[in-house]
Amino acid sequence: MKDFNQIALMGRITRDAELRYTASGSPICNFALAFTTSKKKGDQWEDQANFIDLALFGKTAENLNKYLTKGTQVLVAGSLEQQRWEKDGQKQSKIAMHVDEIKLIGGKRESSDVPRPQGQPEDAPAEYHDDIPF
Repeated sequence: MKDFNQIALMGRITRDAELRYTASGSPICNFALAFTTSKKKGDQWEDQANFIDLALFGKTAENLNKYLTKGTQVLVAGSLEQQRWEKDGQKQSKIAMHVDEIKLIGGKRESSDVPRPQGQPEDAPAEYHDDIPF
């Protein structure tokens, strides 16, 4: 039996989607999602922003690309994949999500309302950095 790999997330898009095509002509739409979790610190609960890169494929990618803009709230379901590469002789990796289903949930928020990684300046794009802490 194969392991189970299914995830559903609801959050806001952190940057406008980018549509590109593979060498064989298959469309891929890449974007990132911010979602909030809560963590107990002492007697208080604190919200913590989380970020994940997503990839949407096929006709759905082509059809929805123009609607997947920064600040738009979406519900996505799919599977996780660990991507691995080497940069400057150092092994790198990150977890990304392959989207199987997507629903546009709500309208756009102002871009300043999209959560940012801790310590990231307001004018920097909200996205992953190469220095993943694991």
